[in-house]
Amino acid sequence: MGTEIRPLTSERWRDLVDLFADRGTVRECWCMWFRRPRKEWGEQAGAGNRRAMQSIVRRNEIPGLLAYLDGKAVGWCSVSPRERYGSLERSRVLKRVDDKPVWSIVCFYVVPTERNKKVAESLLGAAVSYAAENGAEIVEAYPLDRRDDRLPDGDAFTGPLTMFKRAGFKEVARNTPNRPIVRFSVAKFLKV
Repeated sequence: MGTEIRPLTSERWRDLVDLFADRGTVRECWCMWFRRPRKEWGEQAGAGNRRAMQSIVRRNEIPGLLAYLDGKAVGWCSVSPRERYGSLERSRVLKRVDDKPVWSIVCFYVVPTERNKKVAESLLGAAVSYAAENGAEIVEAYPLDRRDDRLPDGDAFTGPLTMFKRAGFKEVARNTPNRPIVRFSVAKFLKV
């Protein structure tokens, strides 16, 4: 059976809980790193961030997509309009390239047993499709360009640059050596 991708809704909340529970950094973050001010994120790590994500889901706002294999959630991708990511909006490194409205892909998580099996790639393709279905003209991301082997794996949660390039994303800015800003034109995607 192939990977199935579904939006995170209140009906699927328990699947995200099961995916993130007891999983190191994700159980502290709950994909709130770009959504909350850093101080608030740190003070609320764990249970507070979980409650904040659950509040988003209860408001019927879709904060991202879940990947399923054999009916079990094995992966996550956060995708939303850029404005929903407050820390991203305040970032000097990932500042806006221009005033065009964009949807942002900011985070991936795949359980260790399913890594290197194209789950993240499936999530990326589904995120672009989901954004397009919801009116996005441009999808933007902030991958890691791992030119320096000394970079910690924890910095790779935004995905590797190579994955985005294979999917047709183009680099549009780079304010730091290892963190480019890449974009995908949905109009080109829809013409295919």
